[in-house]
Amino acid sequence: MFTEIISTLFNGSYVAMLGAALAALAGIGSAKGVGIAGEAASAVVAEDPKKFGQALILQALPGTQGIYGLLIAFLIMLKIGLLGGAGMINVTTEQGLYIFASALPIFIVGIISGIAQGKAAASAIMLIAKRPEEIAKGMVYTAMVETYAVLALLISFLMLNGIQVG
Repeated sequence: MFTEIISTLFNGSYVAMLGAALAALAGIGSAKGVGIAGEAASAVVAEDPKKFGQALILQALPGTQGIYGLLIAFLIMLKIGLLGGAGMINVTTEQGLYIFASALPIFIVGIISGIAQGKAAASAIMLIAKRPEEIAKGMVYTAMVETYAVLALLISFLMLNGIQVG
């Protein structure tokens, strides 16, 4: 019984699917970041409803990490044949571990940068509360955090593409 559990846990396909799940969990950072920015936006819009559009733009910016994680999760599922209808490809344990490792950059950086971007977006929303003409500066400050999520996406993508399966 124990050996069956161990062999299932270290089955290449199972490990690769865990990688896809991890990549998708980058959305945790986006959910937290959008929530932080949403709290600030609600406070600003409560005082001045005309700032809804500007606040909404800034609130949406931390949502990209979830999209990046979802993209890598889909690419992993395509690579192992989980999507597409042809059936799962036999993935060795080594290949599964490589795929799992390729999901780690977007998983880790997606969570951290999503939360950090949410905080930056909340500050930018406070900026537009006092000086609405400065929205471009607030967007730049918020987008700077995005750089690291994009880099993590690129690393995960390149790592995943370098793995041969099937």
